[in-house]
Amino acid sequence: MQTATQWIRHNSHALAARKPDEPLDDLRPLAPLVRDAKIVALGAATRQTRELSEVAHRVVRLLVEEEGFRSVVLEGDDPGRLGLAAYVATGDGDPGAMLAEARAFWRTGEILELVQWMRSYNERHPDDPVRLAQPPAGQANSLAEAERALADGAAWWQRHTGDKVVYWGGMAHTAVGTPRTVSVSRSEPPQTHRNMGGYLRERLGPGFRSIGLTLAHGSIGRPLPTPGPDFVDSVLGAAAGNRAAYLLDPGLPSSGAVRRFLDTPTRTRLIGPSYDPRQDEAHHMSGGSLATWFDAVIHTQEVTSSRPLPQGPAPAG
Repeated sequence: MQTATQWIRHNSHALAARKPDEPLDDLRPLAPLVRDAKIVALGAATRQTRELSEVAHRVVRLLVEEEGFRSVVLEGDDPGRLGLAAYVATGDGDPGAMLAEARAFWRTGEILELVQWMRSYNERHPDDPVRLAQPPAGQANSLAEAERALADGAAWWQRHTGDKVVYWGGMAHTAVGTPRTVSVSRSEPPQTHRNMGGYLRERLGPGFRSIGLTLAHGSIGRPLPTPGPDFVDSVLGAAAGNRAAYLLDPGLPSSGAVRRFLDTPTRTRLIGPSYDPRQDEAHHMSGGSLATWFDAVIHTQEVTSSRPLPQGPAPAG
């Protein structure tokens, strides 16, 4: 009988390229899974790594350059407040200086590269530009209300512009969960509520697609050990073999033990701004399965810390 590890190895696509400007051939099997969506969400297990940010950048490139997506939502701050939306549209200002004033998730070299690439794309395509989305900020008095506000904002922007939208944020928000539980530290109680991905799936059906960016081990400035056997990430890691990263469609036909693995509620690693490697298993998302959370999974074996913003004026895009 085929095991889940064997099935994943047989049905996944190795990602050979790593850098944002490398060819997209290895990512093209993703396109049929998401091209008809109105909103595609990229949800990272952690926002603090170079590799997950760079693969997200490559997916943005694929969707913009080849699949007609024209708005990018960056979760975590307001691009209008910082001037980044105007920079992408006109080239005015210094994006590095703007990002230095952003919240922590955006103060990385990887986010700067994405913003500069968007500006460069618009210089090459002035009659068909891509833009940084500026959804309205909703009022929220609880985490559950915050999730609804994120969904409302993304859906409003898509309706208002008519653009196909790429949403790049954290897995806690983008995975399809109804309900779901998040625990990011032992000092905070688990949170159980419908999240943004759950609301958008309810509203848009197949018009919303969720891509999970998972990882096996590495560092975010503190070591990330290999997850325990009760984490789905342990099977994803075992299936990697000698591949640095791969793409998987968990909706592919399967049966028996494999289907049970894909459909059974599990845990996946979820790391917020505060992380203690001595309590690694406390940092997780549960309440759903690999196949219900994600329409596609991009798994990376080893990660390193995000790069800090460069000092001094940013180079031209």
